[in-house]
Amino acid sequence: MHPPNETAAPPPGSHSRDLHWMERALELARMGTALASPNPRVGCVLVSPDGRCVGEGWHSYDQRDHAEIVALRAAGEQARGATAYVTLEPCSHTGRTGPCALALQHAGVARVVVATEDPNPRVAGNGLRMLREAGIAVDCGTGLHAARRLNEGFARWIQTGMPFVTQKVALSLDGRIAPQPGLPGQGPFWITSEESRFTVQQMRHAADAVLTGIGTILADDPLLTDRSGAPRRRNLLRVILDSTLRLPLAAQVVQSADGDLVVCTVSQDEERVALLRGLGVEVQQFSPGVHGRLPLASVLEWLGQRQILDVMTECGSHLNGALLAQGLVDRCTCFVAPVILGAHALPAWGARDAADAAAAGNLSGMVSPNTPTEASESIQLPQARWSASGPDACCSALLRDPWPAEPVD
Repeated sequence: MHPPNETAAPPPGSHSRDLHWMERALELARMGTALASPNPRVGCVLVSPDGRCVGEGWHSYDQRDHAEIVALRAAGEQARGATAYVTLEPCSHTGRTGPCALALQHAGVARVVVATEDPNPRVAGNGLRMLREAGIAVDCGTGLHAARRLNEGFARWIQTGMPFVTQKVALSLDGRIAPQPGLPGQGPFWITSEESRFTVQQMRHAADAVLTGIGTILADDPLLTDRSGAPRRRNLLRVILDSTLRLPLAAQVVQSADGDLVVCTVSQDEERVALLRGLGVEVQQFSPGVHGRLPLASVLEWLGQRQILDVMTECGSHLNGALLAQGLVDRCTCFVAPVILGAHALPAWGARDAADAAAAGNLSGMVSPNTPTEASESIQLPQARWSASGPDACCSALLRDPWPAEPVD
């Protein structure tokens, strides 16, 4: 599947050599983006004692074989005595395939370097233990942070059944996401740059579902499709939260529905439900939550049951605020543009009414217990990372780490 690279020479020194080959394994793992889910993205490189890559592979769900098996097949007899660099702990159980830890042992691999342990409770250190008991040298932790970032969705889902939620927000310097509503001649308004919008397409490609509210559909009539051009095994699931089924039949999302559009509602208007279903729209009805609204946690739990690991939200002010207030956001990624929209423009996070405002007290629950805060309405983001995105600035912050606190090794 992936021919070995006979010419690549790692830099001298044991630690630098491990980093070099783990970076290659991570590069391979990224090839599984949108192709491995609901399994994790994993890459593997086999390196001979004299420093040559003799086999490599990555996992694609439809191809069944795990990355280690693909690499072992490419290496053949050259796997004996080799070092395996794997971005995730080799599995120790039989699922769709046999245990990779056992396959590495039978192939005669002498050493295994693992980026991170598997968050799957069925594995969780057992693969490392199996390798060590077979006399194979094992090192864990090289490339840990990059490997964990790659599989945040899998870590969250495999332990809780809930998807990992990334809240994407494009906003102005003064924290606004759209101009004042109701202005004459107003249409869709781009706040951020082409570079930021390109990055958003990459984020959509990495997600299993994109979620928004009916307000965004009515205001902007978006398509919400993955336009990255990269391959994916499942269409990006487009999820619309619409309590009263106001979704226009002529909306772009409806007209382009192809088994990839779900409307979540508490409405019992069966005539309207039938109309939407007749246009190829899946309608999922929920029991009303507080104040008769859609129960957001139940929607996410239902998505998890559909093997949706990563959900990206692209919402308006009220839904942004509700998701955050209810503690349902795992990562917040903001694209901040060098523009000021003014006090009458829509804020990035808002409350519809007193009930929403009261729920904002839950914001403090999103903060790490080790993070001191004075007021419940603020959230400290100690893990925030800033980067440039054309003329914009991108801030991505992890609000809740889905991974176990400490590696097994």
